Amino acid sequence: MTAHHAFPTVVFDLDGVLIDSFGVMRQAFAVAYREVVGDGEPPFEEYRTHQGRYFPDIMRLMGLPGAMERPFVEASHRLIHEVQVYPDVPLLLARLREAGVRTAIATGKSGDRARAVLDVVGLLPLLDAVVGSDEVDRPKPAPDIVREGLRRLGAEPADAVMVGDAVIDIQSGRAAGTATAAALWGETETDQLLAEKPDFVLAKPTELLALVPGGTR
Repeated sequence: MTAHHAFPTVVFDLDGVLIDSFGVMRQAFAVAYREVVGDGEPPFEEYRTHQGRYFPDIMRLMGLPGAMERPFVEASHRLIHEVQVYPDVPLLLARLREAGVRTAIATGKSGDRARAVLDVVGLLPLLDAVVGSDEVDRPKPAPDIVREGLRRLGAEPADAVMVGDAVIDIQSGRAAGTATAAALWGETETDQLLAEKPDFVLAKPTELLALVPGGTR
């Protein structure tokens, strides 16, 4: 690994990268759909195609009522203890901290929701900054959220890699000027993600350690 590829800063997407929240999302989406829209099958698979975006933006893209946000957030909070951490993620974050690598979250969730779930699953103390989509002017795929994460860390784009499981994560990182890495261990649409041509492809979380100073797999 050359020095050029040793990134002292990592920006992560959250859902599908550090945590597996898709079961909770599915339940919360169904609750919100039935409360606001009514009968019928909640179109969760279509919702999944917009993975990583801010919830109000997804509702606009799907032509669904923005009023679904309140019951979705409330149900997500009730189910928060069902969220799982992907294997090796705590080990990865601990190793990054030991190596002096700075870390930030750039998520489609609101900042408060992201910090709450990270606290519940025990990852919050292992991260240096958490940025939600409600804390920037333009959510992903715009570069704002990645840039804000870097600003909070005092880091430059050239020194950072954005790790995500969705096309818009790669687009956001690239637009912000960071390197990009595709995370393949979740429930991502692999073909679409690889078609976006990320700089690196990671099959498991610990492979990221090969990209940071002093890291080993």
